Amino acid sequence: MHSADTIFALSSGAPPAAIAIIRISGGVAFDVVRGLAGKLPRPRRASLNVLRLPGNTEVLDEALVLVFPGPNSATGEDLAELHVHGGRAVVRAVEDAIASFPLTRRAEAGEFTRRAFANGRIDLNEAEGLADLLAAETEWQRKAASLMFGGAFSTAIEGWRQEVLRLSALTEAELDFSDEDDVDSQNKDAITIGCGMICAAIDATLANPPVEKLKDGLRVVLAGPPNSGKSTLLNALVGRDAAIVSDIAGTTRDMIEVPVSVAGISLLFTDTAGLRDDSTDVIERIGIDRSHAAMQQADILLWLGKEGSGPAHPSVIEVAPKSDAEGHEKKQPPAINVSAFEGTGITELLQTVSERAKDLIPPPDQFAVNARQRMLLTEVAAALSACTDVEDWLIIGENLRQARRSLDALTGRAHTEELLDNIFGKFCVGK
Repeated sequence: MHSADTIFALSSGAPPAAIAIIRISGGVAFDVVRGLAGKLPRPRRASLNVLRLPGNTEVLDEALVLVFPGPNSATGEDLAELHVHGGRAVVRAVEDAIASFPLTRRAEAGEFTRRAFANGRIDLNEAEGLADLLAAETEWQRKAASLMFGGAFSTAIEGWRQEVLRLSALTEAELDFSDEDDVDSQNKDAITIGCGMICAAIDATLANPPVEKLKDGLRVVLAGPPNSGKSTLLNALVGRDAAIVSDIAGTTRDMIEVPVSVAGISLLFTDTAGLRDDSTDVIERIGIDRSHAAMQQADILLWLGKEGSGPAHPSVIEVAPKSDAEGHEKKQPPAINVSAFEGTGITELLQTVSERAKDLIPPPDQFAVNARQRMLLTEVAAALSACTDVEDWLIIGENLRQARRSLDALTGRAHTEELLDNIFGKFCVGK
């Protein structure tokens, strides 16, 4: 990968389509536009041009052309967009024409965004937010990703970093001039208060559920004895025949997982093998063991067994299935009586699940951090907490430097190529 190259790629959906957008970024991007369109349009103004290869009268396509001079562009470099017709042959012909210019090559996955990071247009947190925004499938995922991409987390980090720099200056003053009378003797108290305020803000951020709960979906596990109606209820909840339904006990041998979106929240409904202690079937016993493991990992547990007989779980919903059946055993409120056959209680159950889910995922008006960010935030908090436990100014200074290093790693001021490869490699080509 050579940053001196001018890169290009299709940045819209795969053809055929009504319109295809081809992005070009780098030092000779505008030379390519001049060569294909015969002139360079005014910056940020769409211009309708006929595209031809230099010295060739054959028309490649008629396209809208836009140019964005660097550094005020998405990548921080000279950037151009060609809005061509979205047929496969058209896109191929225009891309081949761009590739014929010197110093141009096809972009690698995430390379446009990586250049935006390298040129200071975004930081790592905003890049990760953009990746999540592109992958968002639910409304809650979109909101969380938009906050991260919009810089909400980065703004908080910069505020913490400025405060740490101020505290570091106080520490350096103590180290350099502690034998002079004009140094504020209250510097240690100021450092203790300042570190405490940042730690409190970080603790509040870490107290929110991680973003992975949004991205991967909350696990909603249906559990109970054989023939309690789990598979039938699963099919009713997800709106299709995802699980085999039978009156034969032990039909479900393994977990069946179905991802769905409920009220804009990603959920993973999981049907499990019926729980009983008297099974002699080896395969069924394996399924029962997996059921117990699934219940332990569940974010929300739907218990279809006898009321109060389910496992201890922080978020269990008692469900009385088969409410249409003769001799149906009802459960006491707030348990929900349902009939998958008649459709009664299904809407109420889904609403209850979604309300429980809202307490287990990050609030839609707050950014949510991922595993990398949580690890670094924990390091920052640990370094700042250590400042309040010692009186040695050298140790305090070193702890503050460690806090700054971790904050810089959060935004990408300090990074490794391996980390960048991992983050930007998740993007599609053209982004």
